[in-house]
Amino acid sequence: MRIGIFDSGLGGLIILKEIVKKLPQYDYIYLGDNARTPYGNRSQDVIYKFTEQAVNFLFKQDCELIIIACNTASAKALRKIQQEWLLQNYPDRRVLGVIRPVVEKAVLVAKNKIGVIGTKGTINSQAYIREIEKFTPKADPPQAEKPQLEVLQQACPLLIPLIEEGWENRPETKKILRYYLRPLKLAKVDTLILGCTHYPILLKEVKGIMGIQTKVLNSGEIVAESLADYLARHNEIESKLDKAASVDGSTMLTMTTSAVPNIKFFVTDLSELYQELGEKWFGKGIEFEKIELK
Repeated sequence: MRIGIFDSGLGGLIILKEIVKKLPQYDYIYLGDNARTPYGNRSQDVIYKFTEQAVNFLFKQDCELIIIACNTASAKALRKIQQEWLLQNYPDRRVLGVIRPVVEKAVLVAKNKIGVIGTKGTINSQAYIREIEKFTPKADPPQAEKPQLEVLQQACPLLIPLIEEGWENRPETKKILRYYLRPLKLAKVDTLILGCTHYPILLKEVKGIMGIQTKVLNSGEIVAESLADYLARHNEIESKLDKAASVDGSTMLTMTTSAVPNIKFFVTDLSELYQELGEKWFGKGIEFEKIELK
C-alpha cells in the first residue's frame, strides 16, 4: 500500500518533495489535476466533485493514506470526504489535509497577528480562521494567557497562473506579489501562512518583502513533520504501507527518479511546460503518466 498526494496542479510536488525527504522509506503516488487547475475560483460543488474523483482514483491505485495537498480542496471538500464519502466507500483508509498541521504550527509560534494568503476559494471558505479559533496553545505557566490572535487574510488569485507559467522570477510577478502582501506588511503580521502549495516557489521573495519581523512558514516541512507524527501514532495505518527498504535514504535527498524508483506521477494534462515545471520543482527525469479523472 502507498501514500497518495493529491493537488489541483503541480504545486503539490513541493509538498511531496519534503515528505520524501522526511520519510524516504515509503512508496508514493502523486496526482496533479493540472487540466482543471486552478480550483480557487470554482464553486464548492465542483471542487468537491473533482476532489472525490481524485481520491477515488488514488485509492484504486492501492493508496492506504491520502494527503490532499491542495489548500482549496482541503478547505472546501476534505470534511465531506472524511465524514461521508470515506465512511461509505473506504472506511478503513484515511484522507488528511494540509490546513490543520500548518495552523497548529502557526498558533504555536505567532505572537499577535497571523496573515494568510491563498486562492479566493481558500480565503472565502474561512477555513484557516475556523481552524485557528480551534487551537489555543498551552500557556506556560498554566495561568498565563496568550493574547487573542488576530487573523488577516489576502486572496492572491493571479499567483498560481503566473507560477504555472514559469514566471516566478519575472518582475511582473514580483510587483503583483508586493501588491498582495502590502496590506499584511502594513498590518505588521508576525506570522505568515502560505495557504497554497504553489506559493513556496516564491518563499524567498515573500520573506524579502515581509522582512525579518515576520515568520513565513514553510508548509512543506510542516506537513512532512505532521505526517511522520501521524504514522508514529497510527501503527494500524503505518503497518500496511509498503517499505522501500532497498533504497538508500541518503541518495533519496537528490530527488531524482533514479534514486526514488517507487514514486508514480499522474497528471490530467501533460505538456512540455508541465514537464519542465515538474523537473524544476521535484527533480530531473521525472516521468508523468497522463490519466483522465471520472
